[in-house]
Amino acid sequence: MNIPKIGVTLGDPGGIGPEIVIKALSSKTSLPKVSYVLFGSSLLVEEEKLALGLELDIQPFDKSRETIYPSLSLLEVKSPLRTIKKGSPTKENGQASFLFFKKAFEEAKKGTIQALVTAPVSKQSWKLAGLKWHGHTDFLSQAYPQATMAFWSERIKVVLFTHHLPLKDALEKIKNEDLYDFFLRLYQHTEKIQPETFQFLVAGMNPHAGERGLFGSEEEVEIMPAVNRAKKEGMRISGPFPPDVVFRKALNHSDKIVIALYHDQGLIPFKLEAFEKGVNTTLGLPFIRTSPDHGTAFDIANKRVANPESMVEAIKLAYELSPRSL
Repeated sequence: MNIPKIGVTLGDPGGIGPEIVIKALSSKTSLPKVSYVLFGSSLLVEEEKLALGLELDIQPFDKSRETIYPSLSLLEVKSPLRTIKKGSPTKENGQASFLFFKKAFEEAKKGTIQALVTAPVSKQSWKLAGLKWHGHTDFLSQAYPQATMAFWSERIKVVLFTHHLPLKDALEKIKNEDLYDFFLRLYQHTEKIQPETFQFLVAGMNPHAGERGLFGSEEEVEIMPAVNRAKKEGMRISGPFPPDVVFRKALNHSDKIVIALYHDQGLIPFKLEAFEKGVNTTLGLPFIRTSPDHGTAFDIANKRVANPESMVEAIKLAYELSPRSL
């Protein structure tokens, strides 16, 4: 059987990314026994191991060496990082975290790794570094316009039609044709990873899903026609459902995915239910990409009390979704 190599980036050096990566990779019994490749800085790794008091055997990454499973190696990425400042966004941390991610992205495109797990980055650090992207998903969406942001947990799954947009702009994008195209792309993406598995429940935009036009016309004019067209194409899709009940319909049903129309509509219920173990995954890429569903947590970065469970789950999901053949 072909066993995937899983790449893991260290995230923003000033946040909890390095901490949860080292903690997660130290919990060997709970992780798949595969080859892990860290993308980052040995300075950062050694400082984190020392601060946490953890012993972890990490070898330099060597492409020419035959892979031994399980294994853990570090691909050293050149960056401006000379000292590590914890607890706040900085230009240097933004540059470093982007370079870690960019190198991992390039290796994933080449097929060196089959899945990529990204520790949290800071949008503010990236901005200070002069980067034009607002984080991992924005970068990936510009490289692969069909990329779709999804959130995965044991009890609930959510996909976002729009994500990092002002609410006014997000609502203006709720149009029949755009929704229909999105539904079909999502169907194609999920069929590739788990064929004939998922049912999709579309959230409405307005209270009570518009109450037949009483509280808005978007459901009848834009959303329902797109749902019906996708259904005719063979997609297992229904809705729009009132946003205040649709998530209950999917809760504890592993085959159901809620399609939320904008960021907070989907993320508030998801993080309420699965904050510690939820995973962010990007569908529609030529490789698997997952990430913890939380941020850099600068406020606790120096305390070394971060919970690595979401990182552990992100690694597990990356393995689960990775293609394997006999």
